Amino acid sequence: MKAQSRVRLFTWEDMPRERVTDALSRRLITGERMMLAQVYLEKGCIVPRHSHENEQLTYILEGSLRFWIGEDGEEELVIRAGQVLHIPSNVLHMAEALEDTLDVDVFSPPRQDWLDGTDTYFHDT
Repeated sequence: MKAQSRVRLFTWEDMPRERVTDALSRRLITGERMMLAQVYLEKGCIVPRHSHENEQLTYILEGSLRFWIGEDGEEELVIRAGQVLHIPSNVLHMAEALEDTLDVDVFSPPRQDWLDGTDTYFHDT
């Protein structure tokens, strides 16, 4: 018996754009074991320090982000258009948009806190 295809096609412009803060919005596409997100950050936007069980890839399409990695932010990296940052599971990190930035984030497994709106670290500063 042939398994029925569960292939789905998405168009970014058709996906709802969620305003998370005054300076950050996102669009999400979720599969069973991964999530793809377009993240729009205005210059000066701060993503507060946080960690999550999800492995993360951040691919900068436009602009640049400064990341602080680790318990005390001891590792500082600037990621620019065309570069990809891999953040392993449970690693503390924060970011600042150095200019208006569009990135694509991949998470595995999907970020449940983004799906159910419990990603309160955006508002705990």
